Amino acid sequence: MIVNRINWLEKIEFLFSVTPLVCILGPRQCGKTTLAREYLKTLSGPVHYFDCENPQDLTSLESPLLTLSSLNGIIVIDEVQNLPEIFPILRVLADQEDFDGKFLILGSASRDLLRQSSETLAGRISYLELTPLSATEVDGLQKLWIQGGYPNAFLNSGEKSMAWRQGYITTYLEKDIPNLGINIPPRTLRRFWMMLTHYHGQIFNASEIGKSLGVAHTTARHYLDILTSTFMIRELEPWYENIGKRQVKSPKVYFRDSGIYHALLGIDNYQSILRHPKLGASWEGFALEEILRYHKVNQEEAFFWSVHNQAELDLLLFKDTRRLGFEFKYADAPRLTKSMVSVLEMLKLDELTVVYPGKKNYKLTEEIQCVGLDNFLQS
Repeated sequence: MIVNRINWLEKIEFLFSVTPLVCILGPRQCGKTTLAREYLKTLSGPVHYFDCENPQDLTSLESPLLTLSSLNGIIVIDEVQNLPEIFPILRVLADQEDFDGKFLILGSASRDLLRQSSETLAGRISYLELTPLSATEVDGLQKLWIQGGYPNAFLNSGEKSMAWRQGYITTYLEKDIPNLGINIPPRTLRRFWMMLTHYHGQIFNASEIGKSLGVAHTTARHYLDILTSTFMIRELEPWYENIGKRQVKSPKVYFRDSGIYHALLGIDNYQSILRHPKLGASWEGFALEEILRYHKVNQEEAFFWSVHNQAELDLLLFKDTRRLGFEFKYADAPRLTKSMVSVLEMLKLDELTVVYPGKKNYKLTEEIQCVGLDNFLQS
């Protein structure tokens, strides 16, 4: 059911024309290794592969300069977050004029957690964030919403998909987080993660969550940073407009993969989500992620906006000098609201799109239109 990921292969090739090191970041099991192997198939020169979860490969990299300096062609280092001390060595090799190799690095942690790379490899490395499968890469929007975009979750049947996602959550808590050197009891982080299911699509309140967990608000904030830096949670920052009104200044939080969100909620099929009180929030988070991927936006280009007890906007994008606004509604036929009109005027939007799960596109005003998610992504 996967269409293809040819666009990602083209991105890798382009980035190698810019820098000698390319780092593909993304959550575990989202397809980084598969993508790397597909890219390697397009090459004709020598290829060398090191997996930092393989004891034999780790042993060979105990003297990384000696091991790598004699190689040429493409050198792949997978799960590099397990070997952060290799980054200074990569800088040395990248700066050697007689070194005839390029590095493709794969990591399951963000640049914030791989700080050594940004510090030692500035100007020598390009980053590419690989997401789980999106609606433009697969057939079956409804299945993608319910089961999420991790290949093993999407391609399996409902029962097997749920079992895989539950196992993924356990592995993430009990293995992946400790492997990053983060010492938090898995049960504590699971409780925090479960709490976030109730904040999905809402303002993050560190004090409130900290009080429920029996920890300081700074500790709750630290837990959120961990989930954000490992691609589990998206923080959407608020936008401030000079309008003389009291605007919300705390971030919203979203689960980046709807399948993981549903697994934590115990939702395993379409009928279950339709009866669940988090139906609207689930749709909002899923549609928001798809819109962000469609527009290929950076973190600093995406915001939400809200005035206390007044108007609000689910998503504000800045693209090519334009202000694009999005509202996400799980409804048969969304109608024009006072908030939409106020947002359009106060934020000076070029256009406002209401994204809903229907098939028909129609205008609410000249600047405000309702568009089905599937229609939007195919436009």
